[in-house]
Amino acid sequence: MKILVVEDEMLAAERIRMLVHDYDPTISILGCLESIEETVHWLKTKPHPDLLLMDIQLSDGHSFDIFKQVSVNKPVIFTTAYDDYAIKAFKHFSIDYILKPVTAEALASAIQKYKAITQGFTAPDYTAWMHKQSENEAPRFKERFLAKVGPRTFFLQADEVAFFYADNKIVYLTDREGNRFIINYTIEKLEPLLDPYYFFRINRKMIVHSKMIDLVKPYFNNRLKLTLKNCKLDEEIIVSRERVSAFKKWAEG
Repeated sequence: MKILVVEDEMLAAERIRMLVHDYDPTISILGCLESIEETVHWLKTKPHPDLLLMDIQLSDGHSFDIFKQVSVNKPVIFTTAYDDYAIKAFKHFSIDYILKPVTAEALASAIQKYKAITQGFTAPDYTAWMHKQSENEAPRFKERFLAKVGPRTFFLQADEVAFFYADNKIVYLTDREGNRFIINYTIEKLEPLLDPYYFFRINRKMIVHSKMIDLVKPYFNNRLKLTLKNCKLDEEIIVSRERVSAFKKWAEG
């Protein structure tokens, strides 16, 4: 059997790889992909696996977007961190779902289910389900980030973030204590993943958390200047002119 894993959290992907190997060392994992874009490219250029093991929420959107861009006629086991009403729908459109964190028992049960029904499997219409689900499901935003400091990698919760800042194509997460960490996102990909009630992109390279804004002052050329708590940046923090109107509406809640 050949499995393709689609999971944007490195630790979760490694756990799945380990659990699959422990369940059956003869199963071949063809790859661990992190995004919709990467998965679509892979599926368009390589032979499809026997089974896809796929996280629902990826760094660049819902995994259902993959099926809008490439035809997939192989069964899928979904993983998700959210145990809500949507889970019941997954059972009708996939082989199975696994609630995170993935356990050995849950993975074994899902693979056994795949083996039992694979002969009669017909590819579901994921795109139609995605459109129906989007009409009923409130948007969910990223709750934690995988941060790096040298060889160390660990999780930071979204409510620990002060701001995100791009510098020479590297994006840094700065926490509320002023500590800076590298994260594997662009500012463009981060923006739609963050809760807009708390986060606002003030210019092309910076996103700030509302609770970290200490002071807002007028700045020349119809811009605004921010003072952030525990901010160690050498440069001034400026709301770009084209974003000032939206910033004021956001600031008012």
